[in-house]
Formats: sequence, structure tokens, C-alpha cells
Amino acid sequence: MTPPAAHIAMFSIAAHGHVNPSLEVIRELVARGHRVTYAIPPQFAEKVAAVGAEPKVWNSTLPGPDADPEAWGTTLLDNVEPFLDDAVQALPQLTAAYEGDTPDLVLHDIAAYPARVLAHRWGVPAVSLSPAMVAWEGYEQEVAEPMWAEPRKTERGRAYYARFHAWLEENGITEHPDSFVGRPERSLVLIPRALQPNADRVDDTAYTFVGACQGDRSGEGEWQRPAGAEKVVLVSLGSSFTKQPAFYRECVEAFGGLAGWHLVLQIGRHVDPAELGELPDGVEVHSWVPQLAVLKQADLFVTHAGAGGSQEGLATATPMIAVPQAVDQFGNADLLQGLGVARHLPTQEATASRLRAAALELTGDPGVARRLERIRAEMAEEGGTRRAADLIEAELPAGR
Repeated sequence: MTPPAAHIAMFSIAAHGHVNPSLEVIRELVARGHRVTYAIPPQFAEKVAAVGAEPKVWNSTLPGPDADPEAWGTTLLDNVEPFLDDAVQALPQLTAAYEGDTPDLVLHDIAAYPARVLAHRWGVPAVSLSPAMVAWEGYEQEVAEPMWAEPRKTERGRAYYARFHAWLEENGITEHPDSFVGRPERSLVLIPRALQPNADRVDDTAYTFVGACQGDRSGEGEWQRPAGAEKVVLVSLGSSFTKQPAFYRECVEAFGGLAGWHLVLQIGRHVDPAELGELPDGVEVHSWVPQLAVLKQADLFVTHAGAGGSQEGLATATPMIAVPQAVDQFGNADLLQGLGVARHLPTQEATASRLRAAALELTGDPGVARRLERIRAEMAEEGGTRRAADLIEAELPAGR
């Protein structure tokens, strides 16, 4: 039985890796007749409108999607403080945006802290849409506590927690900041279970893995495999940590002279193609490519191992060389290697010779192809977009 139409409000930040995974879920909810508003900074308003959501635009203080990675700083506190600062200044904007337009249910990205505050204030259910790995039983003791041990001892670290506590308490929330951020009551995980560390220790009553929600990406553009290309390799470090000209030069050396290979190199906005030197035939360089369209025809993916890219590599059964740059990418790289479908090469070790050797090994091993096909089949059974929409509808309050 189809539930009656509801007003569902989605909240996210201006980052490709946080917005893109949610878009097909939003498209499906709209197709089912729900009114979906999407609170988002202006850089992504057009993108969310294209899937049928109504943008509720607010202004963010976080570095934008095309910002230099150095804008995020280098320490743990450098990384987390901007999210709290942004949440504090965003909450009044979002309160005003939804004045007189209270939703029936809140969906939110893991970094959209004001969403849970508003859901608490409105007394409506909140469901997290996680674009990356989630906490398992024991995560706090094994990962969070060691990571925070030193920062908690500093005056700056204590001030961060004091401010976070005060902000939550001002809004009637007594939960500790760590569990507020990392332990949602209900979460749909938009990655395949294969990419989740310690998946057997994840609380299935709170978290449901729905896998890749990719949908139709034709609007992003097409890509055609060149005639005569025996092997195609896509190199992409995603959208944020792309300022790696030396690494790109190693890729050109690794694949540009490899007989029968064609290299598609995405370098982002912070590298001038001239920094790569003279390019041989069979190498194309772009600031951006329609990644999924290329992967559907590629034989190898050299990736930073972000959650989005990793699952696209698995969904297209493409062997991967993982060259992680930040945050969860290092863990993803190890997971992919452990699955037997990738090689993890730290950036400093990703020389032309090692890239070439890993490429030939991965693409020449039929066992890698078999493992990828098995994982692709398992991902298909997770349900993807439709299952995510079903589960969201199941959280809608009765008798609305």
C-alpha cells in the first residue's frame, strides 16, 4: 500500500561526495509523489532541483566544493571545528527557511548537524543518509578514543567540546557531541556492505546498508572509448584532494607509453595541464569527466578510494589501484585490497613503474575479475535506490 504523500526535508553540505549519493534517493521519493525540500548552499541548488526537490538555500562558511584542499588545515581540530562553526551559524538560517513549513520527516547527511537539532525541535523522525562507513560496536574504543586522546588534552580541544555541548544544550539536546555526530538512531548507509569495516559488528537495528544508489547519470555527459584502445585506464582523485601534479606526471609516464592503453586523466581545478609536460598520444586530460560513464567502459580505475568512487568501481566491476589522499580513503583502500580487487599504493610510492606493474597484474588476473563480478551481484541484492525509498517511507509517522 502506497503511503500518503509527505513533506520530507533533506539537509546536506556543499560537497560532491555528500550530495551526490543522496540524489537518486531524492529523485525516487519525488517520483512516488512526496514533496521533498532540500536544504543546501547555493552551489548545489540547481543540482538538487534537477531531481525534483525544492531547494531551501542557505549560506555556508565551509570551504566550497572547489576550494583548495589546504583550506581544510592539517590537524583533527582543523578538520572538525569548521563543521561546528558552520552548524551554529546555519541553524538560524534554516529555522527561518522552514518557518511555517515543518516537514513530516528529516533526512540528513552525516555532516548536517542542524538537521538533527531541527528534527528534535519539530518532534519529527530523523534518518541519516551516510555516504561513507559507519561506526561499529567497539568503534569508539578502537578508533575514536585513540584519535582524540591528544586533542582532548589541549585547551583548544576542550574549548571545542565545551562549545559543542553548550550548543546542543541550548537546543534541548543532552546527548554527548560524539554520539550526536556518530550514532544516529536510524541510518541508511549508501555504500555496499563490502566497503564497511567490521560489518559483522554494525548494529543492524540502527543501520541498513542499501548499497549504491546511482541511477541515470546521462545528464552528466557521455564518454566514448576510442577506436583501437585495447585497455582504458581512468585516473581520478575525486573532487577535493586533486592538487597532485607530480602524481599525474607519474600516471602519464606509467600509461602513456604502454602499448594499446588509453589514459583518461582527471586533474581537477587546481592543476594546470601545462604542469604535466608534453603528452603522448593516447592520453586525454580533463578538469572533470563523467566518471561513471567512463568506468562502464574502463579496464582499470586509479582512484583516491573515496566512498563514491570505490563503490562505482565495484558496481562496474573495474579493478582498482587505490591511492588515498585523506580521511576514510585509507581504510577504503585497505578494504578494497583485502577484497582482492585492488592494490593500495600510498601517494609517495605511486611511481610510474609501480603503477604499471599493479595495472598489468590486476588486469591480467582472472581471479580479480571473478571477485568483482561476485561483489557486483551482492551489491545488486542490497536494493539500492528503491529499497532506500521504501525504508524512508517506513519511518514516516503514522496518522500524519
